[in-house]
Amino acid sequence: MGEETQASDGKVTLKRKITLFNGVGIIIGTIIGSGIFISPTGVFRYTQSVGASLLIWLICGLLSTLGALCYAELGTSISRSGGDYAYIFTAFGPLPAFLRMWIALLIIRPTTQAIVAITFGQYVVKPFFPDCEPPENAVRLLAAVCLCILTAINCISVRWTMRIQDVFTSSKLLALVVIIISGIYYIASGHTENFERAFDGEYSAGDIAMAFYSGLFAFGGWNYLNFVTEELQDPYKNLPRAIWIAMPMVTIIYVMANLAYFAVVTKTQWLDPKAVVAAIFGDQLFGSWSWLIPVFVALSTFGGVNGVLFTSARLFATGAQEGHMPGFFTLFHVEKQTPIPSLILTCFFSLLMLTTSNVIELINYYSQTLWLSVGASVVGMLWLRKTKPEMSRPIRVNIIIPYLFLIAIGCLVIIPAITQPKDTAIGIAILLSGIPVYYLCVKWQNKPQCYNTASGCILRFLQKLCSCAYVDSSEKITN
Repeated sequence: MGEETQASDGKVTLKRKITLFNGVGIIIGTIIGSGIFISPTGVFRYTQSVGASLLIWLICGLLSTLGALCYAELGTSISRSGGDYAYIFTAFGPLPAFLRMWIALLIIRPTTQAIVAITFGQYVVKPFFPDCEPPENAVRLLAAVCLCILTAINCISVRWTMRIQDVFTSSKLLALVVIIISGIYYIASGHTENFERAFDGEYSAGDIAMAFYSGLFAFGGWNYLNFVTEELQDPYKNLPRAIWIAMPMVTIIYVMANLAYFAVVTKTQWLDPKAVVAAIFGDQLFGSWSWLIPVFVALSTFGGVNGVLFTSARLFATGAQEGHMPGFFTLFHVEKQTPIPSLILTCFFSLLMLTTSNVIELINYYSQTLWLSVGASVVGMLWLRKTKPEMSRPIRVNIIIPYLFLIAIGCLVIIPAITQPKDTAIGIAILLSGIPVYYLCVKWQNKPQCYNTASGCILRFLQKLCSCAYVDSSEKITN
């Protein structure tokens, strides 16, 4: 394990505290959050076909694995925390990287955290309201409490954060194992009527693309370990190992869980707008013990929020080190090694998202932009192979893998752009709104003295308030 050092200038060097087991826990723990309990309904409603839905889940897992392998090359050749941001910066320069950071700060990360936290709140109160919808304010309040508690723990200790991730990852896997075994037993008992004429359904190319959005939302997080490579022990070996261990596990678990759902839940129940599939599954199979399912889901989503918070703070800290975010994002606690200001602001933006109940619509607005940025990272990988062949690449994937991945991403971006141009326009507008911000706040060097004075005062205040210092990154992003 790397040792923490504090330089004479007050900067802090991060320890490599994250083990291989921790890395697997981050990937599995972040992926298996609310998605497996929300997305199955979306996938089925767009296809209305059991067979097509199961096939989409399998392909989503394969596609995510291809992407994770591409990111293994990126993460070991560009071993800076920051993920997509660092890769786009290295390949294409500061403006595209800033736009990726901009959309992540405003929409992607806060919305993801809010959705998972809201799901946590819904399932916590569900046992108390078995016959009706839980009060919306109670759900939001619990979601806010979840975000605040986990932010506090992330501020206090990296080790405690990792312990929570490991424990809740084990809990959610146990929950899904119970669902899968129960479903298999139900099928083995002769209940196969829901699988008759499995591929009958009503769907088009646009519907299939939207079904993939729902499925891939559940797989979101396969690249999150790349955001903390600076804190990962022996990243050249442990990053690909974590991917090879975690991704097949998640894919198998998801396909088997959906198989269990389809065995128990009828088509009519799937298409009910207010359907909560996991709750229906528990009610029909476990009877008086059905309350266990909401408890399991709450545990799963709690760990999911923890994983997203942990990686989000590191992403914004990397952007601040490059001058693309306010300087306080790069402040880490001198002893605890945690980015306290970054964590607090990340939590604040997530809490703002709880003021609206339309967070699912926000997913549709940013989905194409999100996949566009992932595609840009992979294109950047191919571009760097051509322009910087001398760059160290401890992992070098077969050239077929990134091309297959890019073809799939092209379909995911282009088809919905044709079928839902309004959502596409909104997503692009949010992305492009970052261009004037970049030129005013980043590119403009000769800012008024009052701006610099105020900025310096805020930084010094936060340093004293949070006992923080600038982190000394082992590598800088270059392009």
